[in-house]
Amino acid sequence: MPAVNSDGNVGNLSRRCEDPLAEALRLIDAASEAKLQVRLLGGLAFHAKVPSWTARTDRAGRDIDLATRSRDKRALAGLLAAAGYEPDKGYNAVHGYKQLYFCDPKNGRPIDVLIDRLDMCHEVHFRNRLTADYPTLPLAELLLSKLQIVKINKKDILDVLVLLGEYPLADHDDMAINTRPVIDACAADWGWWRTLTGNLDLIASYRERDLTLTDVDVGRPPAHDSLAQLRRLRELVDGAPKPIKWKMRARIGERVTWYKEPEEVGHEAL
Repeated sequence: MPAVNSDGNVGNLSRRCEDPLAEALRLIDAASEAKLQVRLLGGLAFHAKVPSWTARTDRAGRDIDLATRSRDKRALAGLLAAAGYEPDKGYNAVHGYKQLYFCDPKNGRPIDVLIDRLDMCHEVHFRNRLTADYPTLPLAELLLSKLQIVKINKKDILDVLVLLGEYPLADHDDMAINTRPVIDACAADWGWWRTLTGNLDLIASYRERDLTLTDVDVGRPPAHDSLAQLRRLRELVDGAPKPIKWKMRARIGERVTWYKEPEEVGHEAL
């Protein structure tokens, strides 16, 4: 997969980069050298996969979101400490089974570390998918991380559109968005299907009526028609076989909430 290379010196962890994307990639490279599976997610990951996207060149002040597996979290915590990041000990003690929080005391840059899965409106499991791409999560999981948001905003919509304009849908991860994890998530859980298909329709409507060329400008015509890909993905998730449990939940529909409200947790002053 195309990726942005880190300009940082991974041999000296204390030499942090001003650019959060370069810093994230430096940390991921250092983790890889230590045989740890660590990948980038969040908004910076979309820029790493589409580095020519002019609308996302201003990265100052952005958070760094990392993904890892539970077996590597202790070693990664040590690596981040060696790089000068201070842990939120109270938060990590309570939530460390699924998420860790660190902050650079010099510039206030936070790092969120997700462990095994993203757990927000819906869950995106990635523990067994970390090796499918580098230095970010696989494109399918990056897409799912946005499509699971019940109250999706413009920034998230643009992330989806630029990714679908850059990479094709396919049944593999080689420079493509693997549709299998998307289909599987929706086929296993009516709630996932409801949120994801609602977002596909909303994003398609935005793409047709409100999108400006500067929003998704990558310096050349898009490689793929994002609107056609949105419609194709909707066909795939709708057409996949659904189990009895899914069909029973579908009968209840929206009378019962089908998603979780993301947890808002404060952090200690570091």
